[in-house]
Amino acid sequence: MSSIWAVVPAAGLGRRMAAEVPKQYLQIAGVTLLEHTLRALLDCAQLRGLVVALDPGDRRADGIALLSDPRVMTALGGANRAESVRSGLALLETMAEPDDWVLVHDAARPCLPLEVLMAFIDTITSTAVGGLLAQPSTDTLKQVDGDGMVASTLDRSTIWRAQTPQMFRLRILCSAFDQARNAGLRVTDEASAVEAAGHPVQIIEGPASNIKVTVPDDLELVKAHLRRMRQDKR
Repeated sequence: MSSIWAVVPAAGLGRRMAAEVPKQYLQIAGVTLLEHTLRALLDCAQLRGLVVALDPGDRRADGIALLSDPRVMTALGGANRAESVRSGLALLETMAEPDDWVLVHDAARPCLPLEVLMAFIDTITSTAVGGLLAQPSTDTLKQVDGDGMVASTLDRSTIWRAQTPQMFRLRILCSAFDQARNAGLRVTDEASAVEAAGHPVQIIEGPASNIKVTVPDDLELVKAHLRRMRQDKR
């Protein structure tokens, strides 16, 4: 049976947060976003191992106790998300089987309920197709030209907002990233690399609460979601 691994890219600077520290080290209830995220993943007993890709000069990670968990490993992060994920995948290539599954999850997306994660894994592993969590768009979406003028209105019934985790076979994900790099393609998530390589990608609806901290207002929303998740566990 194929094993399940995870990669968490955590080498970003989070410039849009305009904070003194990278956003993954912002704290909620005395715990960093990174720790909340790692706990959400490590609560899943099916997970065999997890790689956190860190900035080479990152010393803040030294204080993260969860990085000493037996299932957690670290890799050197890169200049962007794709490089960080590929670095984590390279480490997994030394210990995992090519057909093992790898889920990639944002370091600043801490509100992932265990039941959602387990249902996602069950759905993906029951098929030969990888996929991702996403939310259907509820807004009217406009495509604009280079001058900021509306070029067209998109059919929102076909538009989904990508979330993480995104999960694919190790060999497929490694090959997709390598092909994208060699072709000079800019990929912002795993699904886009796999799509560009010609593989089918499945959408699974995720909860609206599974948000990524990107701007300061997101932090208050995450605080509320984490508070509610703690209350639900009691």
